[in-house]
Amino acid sequence: MSWTDLKSDLSNSGYVATDQLSMALHISLSLGRPLLLEGPAGVGKTQVAKTLSEIKNTKLIRLQCYEGLDASSAIYEWNYQRQLLAISASKENSEPNEEEIFSDKYLLRRPLLDAISQEQSPVLLIDEVDRADEEFEAYLLEILSDFQVSIPELGTINAISKPHVILTANGARDLSDALRRRCIYSFVEYPDKAAELAILSKHHPHLNAHLAAQIVGFVQALREEELEKVPGVAEMLDWAATISGLGINDLSDDPVSLHATLVCLLKTQADQASIPTEIAQKLVGKAA
Repeated sequence: MSWTDLKSDLSNSGYVATDQLSMALHISLSLGRPLLLEGPAGVGKTQVAKTLSEIKNTKLIRLQCYEGLDASSAIYEWNYQRQLLAISASKENSEPNEEEIFSDKYLLRRPLLDAISQEQSPVLLIDEVDRADEEFEAYLLEILSDFQVSIPELGTINAISKPHVILTANGARDLSDALRRRCIYSFVEYPDKAAELAILSKHHPHLNAHLAAQIVGFVQALREEELEKVPGVAEMLDWAATISGLGINDLSDDPVSLHATLVCLLKTQADQASIPTEIAQKLVGKAA
């Protein structure tokens, strides 16, 4: 499959990707290397992994990163309750068998171990990796380098199939050079007007061209305001569905109703207060 074929497949599944992103994903798949996607929140980084799993018709396994994430939450842990029950039961007949207690049936596979245990290569999404501690990156390196996990009681577990790995980061902290070296890289920005119109058309094809252009123009103008949380593509799509559901055919028809719908786009009290009705109407004027 060429990178242009991949771009078409993404588009057919509802994801409008740039040439750069399509090429980066193509190279990642061809070389079997992880793809690291950086960019602001709301630009569609996570959706790349979801769409790829649809294209490949394979399982999506997601690891949501956070501060304090450790191996037991990300890779594996033992089912201690079942182990204790087994130990209690075995004591009635004989001494507990350590090899039996620390066997595969008592192993809880968390996302990273689960991803290398699939018969068919899954898509492994390591979401917001920059929210995890620097120490956690060391846990990732063994998997991203050799696709294997070391478990003291069982030894080394090698991948049954090699997952397609996508990591996302929002710039919460700098990632290590070691992690970056193992990845193909692409920076994902907010789409330009033409691309966002294409995205809107994919998800809401019933919208008339005038209203669709107004919606995209308004959101793009809104992103230029000083906001705490800039509305992403998902918020734009929610707002478009709301506008359509209310039967609004032109954004300038009902300023009061229009302003009330901005709860779809503005997700903090400060942002809502910074865009009163009169500012919203100015943005409508820019969007025309």
